[in-house]
Amino acid sequence: MPGDKSISHRALILGAIAWGETNIAGFLPGEDCLATARCLGQLGVDVNIHGNTARITGRGLRSMRPPQGVLDVGNSGTTLRLLTGLLAGQRFDSVLDGDESIRRRPMDRVVMPLTQMGAKIEGNFAPIRITGVQLQGIHYKMPINSAQVKSAIMLAGLYAKGETRIEEPGYGLTRNHTEIMMEYMGGRNLQGREIIVPGDFSSAAFFIVAGVLMAEDGLTIENVGVNPTRTGLLDALGRMGAHIEVKNHRVVCGEEVGDIFVKKSVLKGVVVAGDVVPRMIDEVPIFAVAALFAEGATIIQDAGELAVKESNRIAAMTGELGKMGAKIEARQDGMIIHGGHPLYGAAVDSHKDHRVAMALAVAALMARGHSVIQDAGCVGVSFPGFFGVLEGLG
Repeated sequence: MPGDKSISHRALILGAIAWGETNIAGFLPGEDCLATARCLGQLGVDVNIHGNTARITGRGLRSMRPPQGVLDVGNSGTTLRLLTGLLAGQRFDSVLDGDESIRRRPMDRVVMPLTQMGAKIEGNFAPIRITGVQLQGIHYKMPINSAQVKSAIMLAGLYAKGETRIEEPGYGLTRNHTEIMMEYMGGRNLQGREIIVPGDFSSAAFFIVAGVLMAEDGLTIENVGVNPTRTGLLDALGRMGAHIEVKNHRVVCGEEVGDIFVKKSVLKGVVVAGDVVPRMIDEVPIFAVAALFAEGATIIQDAGELAVKESNRIAAMTGELGKMGAKIEARQDGMIIHGGHPLYGAAVDSHKDHRVAMALAVAALMARGHSVIQDAGCVGVSFPGFFGVLEGLG
């Protein structure tokens, strides 16, 4: 699998404000991570990327310089939100902007806590204008589960006077890659380190589901990050009856890694809600495809966050799978999927959302007839070689 997108972003950003050289192996050279690298370059950070490796020469928290022009995050919500936290405490002003999709994604969830820290930020949607000021630490109780919001506050906290404490909602923890990497790199006084990025679980998810639906002899996906805050999909599929094993479990640079073995399985419908949802929020599109082939109905609840991703993934998945004959209903916070109905090839639209495109590709493998996915090139955001890997599996 390609390198983990979330970890690749964080390795670039923390390496940029650490002392010394950070070398990243297994880096994901997808469009989102490259947007982070370009923005850091505009801020005076020495970033060199060669394929799946990256090297950042950091000179500490106060080493960045005012950018020349607007910082363009492209389609990357992670870049936008984390850099907003990073830039809020700088001694210079900056502007962050992105593509049409980014300009529709809400920023108030980040702006609110940063403003409580004393940040001066204009805009609840991109473009975001940030006036650098001295920040103050806060105790912030997060109203929603969002690793991006949490990470933005943590980055701002590095520049704040006093202690910053973040309390997550009680119904499930968000991914903790920032916490793990900060600790691995030495805490507040960050030091450059060697970082090995594991395979991206969210990319592996498409092959996990494909294997559960089709791999009679089994399929092994090697060197995948299995951080417990990310593996809700394995729990949900396990409850459906899927044959899944995590082998060769180990810890690399603070992150849990393993080889995932899956096999064609008989699935039954389940209700997915509560604390498992934040741990599989990016995998809901492909989980919905698995549910189409389960016996009975599957209900997904507490997943309203899907509506503000790269697309409205509730509307996108229910609409496009419906074109293929799926019996699937949209809800405000999720969907109801009625399994056991055949799919038929159709012309479908990715909505320029990488995870929607890849989920539709797996659905198309199970459909009778020919399918065409419009704007499928968007998979380059997180998995540039997706279709080649899929074809290579026969």
